[in-house]
Amino acid sequence: MKNKSNYHFSYILFLILLLHNLISAQTPTPTPEDLSETKPTEIEANLIHLGDLIDVDVIGSTEYDWRGTLNPEGFLNGINFVENPVYGLCRSEEDVAVDVAKGYSKLLRDPQVIVRILDRSNRPSSVLYGAVKTPQRFQIKRPVLLNELIIVSGGITDKASGEIQIFRASGSNCLSKAAETSDQTISLSENNERFVTASQGSNPQFINIKISDLLAGKKEANPLILSGDIVTVLEAQPIYIIGGVANPKQISTNSKITLSRAIASAGGVAKDGDEKKITIFRRGGTETKIIEADLEKIKAEQQEDIVLQAFDIVEVEQSGREKRKFPPLIRTDDAADKNPSKLPLRIVN
Repeated sequence: MKNKSNYHFSYILFLILLLHNLISAQTPTPTPEDLSETKPTEIEANLIHLGDLIDVDVIGSTEYDWRGTLNPEGFLNGINFVENPVYGLCRSEEDVAVDVAKGYSKLLRDPQVIVRILDRSNRPSSVLYGAVKTPQRFQIKRPVLLNELIIVSGGITDKASGEIQIFRASGSNCLSKAAETSDQTISLSENNERFVTASQGSNPQFINIKISDLLAGKKEANPLILSGDIVTVLEAQPIYIIGGVANPKQISTNSKITLSRAIASAGGVAKDGDEKKITIFRRGGTETKIIEADLEKIKAEQQEDIVLQAFDIVEVEQSGREKRKFPPLIRTDDAADKNPSKLPLRIVN
């Protein structure tokens, strides 16, 4: 009977070990690269920032509990009964709790302290504007990458020049603040070395990214966006096609574009348009140069197809209208984009 029980026990143990091995084989072990990619995002999201509402809970006591914010120097502002001020800026809740417990240990026996960030809404907002469909501000409460903000903003418009610029002010977030003091703190992720480096010190950073690299899925072109970042999808310089064309419009100078191509992009010459009478108004310092062109001769290769420049105004003359002697005033409707503080605010949590 005893041998039979031992047999059943051995069989059950064998099944348990077999099941454990199967589960282990199906669950990949995190690599150092995996850990390094997640660590900096977790740190930035969870560290205490200026403006955060902080709660200090001393378990078993209400007399010593505290709720407040950091003072401008980064210390817990007016925490009671603690002899030495507790520094909280860009530190974790757990680390601050340890220091608060040390301060209370002179009054309490083995104090148990819990520190929590109750409200992150007063952190500096990030801005995404320029050549996107819906420019807006973001209150970032979790790790977020550049491409996600572009997607929720409706994507990039055809006015984009092909480049994105990120301005990161000194000390606007905890990762850039750490760059002022420590190489080891900053170099948490290989993916982020490009824009968080101690060599940049306390200077503001400008990060230039090619849209083609972002679309190609290159990791270095898709950085974390941090609190206070100003992201601008740069717009190409405009060229205006007006007058007797099917679809008067503004086009962007992403690459060299000729007069014939520009008119074709505006739907071609309209019925009331005269392709023999085309005027290009070109800025040149304080003066405007007037260039006459004949699309019919260009098509017949009897005249050079003029390469247009930024801010050129191309007007196809219309029948029944007097020829213009001076360049027209072009109104644009993107003035709101130039004032980021007036953009709508979106919470990312």
